[in-house]
Amino acid sequence: MMDDGLKLVLATALLVAVAAKAPPVPLNDDDVVVEKRFEPRECVRAVESGDFIRYHYLGTLAGGRRFDSSYDRSSTHDVFVGKGRLIAGMDKALIGMCVNERRFIKVPPQLAYGKEGLSDTIPPDATLFFDVLMLDIWNPEDKVKIDVHYKPENCSRLVQVSDFVRYHYNGTLLDGTLFDSSHTRQQTFDTYIGIGWLIPGMDEGLLGMCMGERRTITVPPFLGYGDRGDGKDIPPQATLIFDVNLIDFHNPKDSVAVEQEFVPNPCPRKTKAGDFVRYHYNGTLMDGTLFDSSYSRNHTYNTYVGIGQVIAGMEEGLLDVCIGEWRTITIPPHLGYGEEGVIGSIPGSAVLVFHIHLIDAHNPSDKVEIQTNHKPSNCTARSKKGDYIKYHFNATLMDGTRLDSTHNYGKTYNIVLGSGQVVIGMDMGLRDMCVEERRTIVIPPHLGYGERGVVGEVPGSAVLIFDVELMELVAGLPEGYMFVWNKEVSPDIFLEIDKDENKEVCPEEFSKYILAQVDSGQGKLAPGFPPEKIIEDMFFKQDQNGDGKITEDEFRLKDQDNSEHDEL
Repeated sequence: MMDDGLKLVLATALLVAVAAKAPPVPLNDDDVVVEKRFEPRECVRAVESGDFIRYHYLGTLAGGRRFDSSYDRSSTHDVFVGKGRLIAGMDKALIGMCVNERRFIKVPPQLAYGKEGLSDTIPPDATLFFDVLMLDIWNPEDKVKIDVHYKPENCSRLVQVSDFVRYHYNGTLLDGTLFDSSHTRQQTFDTYIGIGWLIPGMDEGLLGMCMGERRTITVPPFLGYGDRGDGKDIPPQATLIFDVNLIDFHNPKDSVAVEQEFVPNPCPRKTKAGDFVRYHYNGTLMDGTLFDSSYSRNHTYNTYVGIGQVIAGMEEGLLDVCIGEWRTITIPPHLGYGEEGVIGSIPGSAVLVFHIHLIDAHNPSDKVEIQTNHKPSNCTARSKKGDYIKYHFNATLMDGTRLDSTHNYGKTYNIVLGSGQVVIGMDMGLRDMCVEERRTIVIPPHLGYGERGVVGEVPGSAVLIFDVELMELVAGLPEGYMFVWNKEVSPDIFLEIDKDENKEVCPEEFSKYILAQVDSGQGKLAPGFPPEKIIEDMFFKQDQNGDGKITEDEFRLKDQDNSEHDEL
């Protein structure tokens, strides 16, 4: 037999919510009368016999005198329904009540405390009135409930035990009261799954989720915080509702994942450890949040691969990449920025996704590469140091970006090989070439424009590609000579130059004489240089005391033992 005091304590009514629309009429004059004062639009759950419920109530007698209230205790009344732990009228009146529903319940004495009443609190034969708000309903047979609201079509991986997950959530009680939210902290909740870091219901509810999936996880209290709650915002015996958006997940055993989106065919070259690479990228988190982009800076990211200049995952993901290839590199946090992340841009324990386009790659040990595309059958002379050559070219970067072309100007590019008029790699690539020969010359940056490049034209550390056709070749002089004779040198050469016979040669006399020898074919100046500059330099070397004239004592041939190539 139930104690009267216990019956009073258990005679409670809910303030929470569920919907019903029946008028307040008893089954007979001695029955319970129920008046539904508020019904929620959606009845998330209705009370059934055997359920455990949490509700607020205000109990009054006829005339309005209060005899009990859960509000005064700042705690809901928590009890099983239909198991005799409530007065009979309440056991009956609470059935079918929805969460967030409010009912006024009139209980006749025979279904309450009868003729005896309850000590000084409830008089004999008293009709009781309860204002009830239902807050929570669950059953010992309940399991974790999952409602999926959005699931990406392309779900290549599901959350498993031992995965590390990052997710946003709103945590509410069954009546909608918010008890916690990661959004208010502007930070995801990060944890391992299946190793006891979460309440059992969340450990179960997060399994099988896809990246980007949104679901609602309903956790009964015995798989949540139980009969103690959390001591702060979650009351004892509370059903918990988590609205979850999975942002990111990985496993500590994960390695770098590479997805090739475009691979050029043929593949001219693949990157290897020690290479210097230039690439564009967009860096995102798994949910698509952009954290960095080389495109926004209008500049490639330039680095060595395999020597620790980038995070470990990128070191691995940038190997064996073809020039011009597009690929996606997915990097788990232990191969990225770890638990700390990067303040202001990359959260701790974040998986990183890099969409890269490899623009350029070379190795510091690279040499000039020459590919002959056409060579004439009749090749009587090949270009060498000192030769004056004229050629056409198209210049591009490795990704095909055009830099320059002589065809745009309608004239050849003219240089003297070995004179420093072009970058070292170009000078090397133009040697041993026949007139009308066509070749492709690939020049690594250390033999091109180096790390600085040419502002506005050639990026720093860029590999250069020249498609070249040699149009004309004028043989140069032997190395070290700027003028040579095509005849025997006169023993009276000084007298021939000294026209006024004053035993001194002035610059005008010297210049007229040399130009006359060239015009008559008896002498030859080095091709490709201004004649006046060569003659000025020759005079300077003969004028040993620097007085502006050459005496017979100063005058010397460069090589008196080789009359074929004697030079002043």
